Amino acid sequence: MGESDMMAEENVRERAQVATARARKHRFEWPTWGLVVACHASWFCLGLFLYPVQPVLALVLMAFAVALHSSLQHEVLHGHPTRNGLINEALVFFPFGLFYPFRRFKALHMKHHNDERLTDPYDDPESYYRAALDWERIPAWLKRVLEVNNTMLGRFLLGPGLMILGFVTAEVKMMLSGDRRVQLGWLLHFLGMIPVYLVVTRVFHMPFWLYLIVPAYFGLALITIRTFAEHRWTETPDGRTIIVESPVFGLLFLNNNLHLVHHKNPAAAWYQLPALFHARREEWLRMNEGYVFRSYFDLFRFYALRRKEPNVHPVLRRGDGQPAE
Repeated sequence: MGESDMMAEENVRERAQVATARARKHRFEWPTWGLVVACHASWFCLGLFLYPVQPVLALVLMAFAVALHSSLQHEVLHGHPTRNGLINEALVFFPFGLFYPFRRFKALHMKHHNDERLTDPYDDPESYYRAALDWERIPAWLKRVLEVNNTMLGRFLLGPGLMILGFVTAEVKMMLSGDRRVQLGWLLHFLGMIPVYLVVTRVFHMPFWLYLIVPAYFGLALITIRTFAEHRWTETPDGRTIIVESPVFGLLFLNNNLHLVHHKNPAAAWYQLPALFHARREEWLRMNEGYVFRSYFDLFRFYALRRKEPNVHPVLRRGDGQPAE
């Protein structure tokens, strides 16, 4: 990368950070407050009014409400819509998605935001790569499952189950080892699940197992449309993060299709990201080395049944997390 390109990238960062700081100083975040209310109200109304008369449609639409709630949790952990973390956490306290405690999601996701370590199987909690020696230890049948999971359709159908299994297994180990932060995160999660369970079963009159396998599971599956290709390995950290230009799914994902812009401006509110991107579009695309798709439909067309990335990390080979000699 030439000196002029490096200066251009630095200018993009500085301008974006200044714009974000000004916006946060002077603006009450009405769009985020409105979405919090709309998400909770739509989830409740779908269960109360639509489920009794159109149960299939209600279950499908509730999956979208669960996915939006997950996107709001992501927004909240980055400090929105207020500067008070406890108030923000209270706004998404009820875990519509069931599977991930908010505080554990927050801790792991903030670790993921170390761009220098993106895609590292050991240091990036959201990496789908594995070190070569770890891959060699996996049974053949599981390798085949993980190969399917690296296609977009496989990620949508199998990905949530594999993520939940791996996540819960690791979390149980930490809780049994006495990690109090993990224990507290799960305790708060179970406390939040109690009213969700009561509303689903007593107010909606919906079997909880049905809620678990349709709105909760497929709400998480909808999020995998976004996360499927968010990051790839390249030597340059900025080239590891995708930009999907189409605004389709933009509201559901809170504009995290412009994922590089979010990584460079993690404090920017979701509704600021499109303006930050379009103001310097060519610079952003140059910064991420052309890792750009026009839409999620293009991703699906290319990778629905085709593996996008190898399971084995291209650099990390040894089981101790060190690069190949």
